[in-house]
Formats: sequence, C-alpha cells, structure tokens
Amino acid sequence: MTFDPTKLVNPLLLKIKPYQPGKPIAECQRELGRQEFIKLASNENPLLPSPLLIKQLITTISDLSLYPDSNGFELKNALSAFLKLSVDQIILGNGSEDVLRMVIQAFMWADKQILIPEFAFAAYKILAQGLGVAIKEVPAQQFGMDLEAMLKAITSKTGMIIFANPNNPTGTYVDKQALLSFLEKIPSNILVVCDEAYYEYMTEHDYPQTINLLARFANLFITRTFSKAYGLAGLRIGYGMGNASVIALMNRIRQPFNTNHLAQVAATLALADQARIKQCIQLNECGKQQLTQGLAQLNLSFLPCHGNFVSVEIKMPNVKVFEALLAQGIIIRPLAPYGMEDYFRITIGTSQQNAACLQALETILKKEKVV
Repeated sequence: MTFDPTKLVNPLLLKIKPYQPGKPIAECQRELGRQEFIKLASNENPLLPSPLLIKQLITTISDLSLYPDSNGFELKNALSAFLKLSVDQIILGNGSEDVLRMVIQAFMWADKQILIPEFAFAAYKILAQGLGVAIKEVPAQQFGMDLEAMLKAITSKTGMIIFANPNNPTGTYVDKQALLSFLEKIPSNILVVCDEAYYEYMTEHDYPQTINLLARFANLFITRTFSKAYGLAGLRIGYGMGNASVIALMNRIRQPFNTNHLAQVAATLALADQARIKQCIQLNECGKQQLTQGLAQLNLSFLPCHGNFVSVEIKMPNVKVFEALLAQGIIIRPLAPYGMEDYFRITIGTSQQNAACLQALETILKKEKVV
C-alpha cells in the first residue's frame, strides 16, 4: 500500500492556504542573479537596531547554552512599568501571532466561531483553521471594518472577534469613539481581540488608547509586537495584554520556553530606548509624506495611510507589476491573495528607499505610457 499522508492528516488542514510572506532578499538574489534589492514588502523597520542594543546583546551570547527564562521576568516587569499594568496582565509570545494562537486555542472550542472583518490580516484565518475553529468573515465598508455589520453578524455561536487597528493591509483604523461604542455593545461572553501591531506608528489624535479600556472591559484583549517600530522582526517577540484571569488561562497552554533568551533581552533593551522609537516614528512620518506625494504625482490611487505602509492601486492589465518592480530591485507585496486585485502594499522605507521605489514605478508607468 502506498503511503498517503493526506489520508492521515486532519481534513481541515487540506483547506488551508499557507501564508505567503514578503519575498526575502536572498531568494530574489538567487532567482534573478541580482545583488541589490530594496525590500518594501513586509512592513519591517528600515532602521537597523541601535549600536548600543547590538553591543549589549552580544554580551548575552554566552548564555545561549541555557534555556531562557520561561516566564520572561525582566521583560514582563519592564513592560509592566512602561504600560502601567500589573505583570499578571501580560503574556509574552514568539511574535504576536503566537499570542493570537494561544488566545484562540484557549477560548475557542466546540462549535464556537470567530468573527473577522473582510481584508483582515491573513494569519487570523490560518491560525483559526489550523486549530479547527470556524471563521465568519464580515464584509468591509470602503476597505475598513464595518462595525455595524460586525454587530449584526454576532450569533449564539460567536465566541471571539479579531481585528487589527490599524488594519493590515488596508491601513484603515477605528477611532476611539467608534471603538468605545462598539465595545459597549459586545456581550461579555465574547472576547474582543484587538491586534495593535502598528500601534507605535499611529500619530492620529483620535486613535484609541485601548490599555485604558482594559479595566472597564474584561473581555478586551490586546496584542502588540516588537517586530515593527522596535525593529526586532528577526527575533520574533510579541506580547498580549488583558484581564489577569484571561492571561492565567492562556498560560496553561503556553509552551514553557516560547520566547528565546536573545529576544527577551533585546526587547527589554529596545523598550528602554524610547528615543530610538521617536526617531523611527519621525522617519516614518517623513517617509509617509514622501511616498504618498510621489504616488499622487504619478496619478496613482492609494488607500488611507495609517501605519508604516501604503496600499496603492496600480492598474496595468498587460504588465505584471510585481515582477516588473522586482526586475528593478524593488520588492513590494501583491494584495491579490486578499481579493484586492491591482493593489500592492508598499512599506515606508528610508528617504533613499522610497525615492528608488517611486523612480522604479515611474519607469514602468512611462514605459506603458500611463504617465
């Protein structure tokens, strides 16, 4: 008898489409034989970690033969002081996706369903399907979460609502008044998970400070990451915040050493260096203006820019835009997997990187006589 693993695996697994991350530079170099690439595909921080952080991190290398602190004592205490939350309201994860996996695994069971908005981050669906949890997708309104539609979609099977604020990949966000009104209407037996991966980049005055709402809404849970503004994507470290009883239950299924030693040390150091974060935010604000102005001059339409990326519409039926930019050394993110045909997400980079991207786009558009 021929061995067929598809006959053994959970049938739900066969329905999952694997997550497609931004194309790595090394892969592009291998495939195209070109050395110089600018990656603007994964919403990474264009600034390198500070020299001080790197120097201090090197001193911890000798501890790599030992297991990391399972409870992440130093980092959790640093977060507790910084966020003004008790330590028992914080849980660490191998990136915020690990935290999302834990909260789904802990609180979604039997025939419960998760509500997500249309155009939500693809990982939500993959995580839920991998755990055998049903997802119900609610149509968006102008690429943003339709709060009224979300409320109407709630049924007796709804156990959780997950959304990102701001949303990746559309860049839309829910303001503080709208979020407060939304939370007030959610039954207390439904967990509301707010993914704030791009929190640090949000400079809008009406952006909600959700931590202040935790005391009022025990069913609110927040995730954040050190992968974006803190520039530690390669170390995979994130965290969740919520009611202490929610955190305690999640800790029952948390893997003992789910965050590594270098990640814990680096995140603690990065959290203390808020001057560096301000520098990153300022760079992002300048880059946002540069990129959006440049796209407008090229007569390209783009969605509201909130976070560290811009989703732009590029309609050229006879041109494979992604491949055309790749040939010029620019890596961006096609959004067709999200059902957003002709849309591409561009990470805001340094001034030089943004300029190179705009120049490459102009070259393509002129070649096609679009501009």
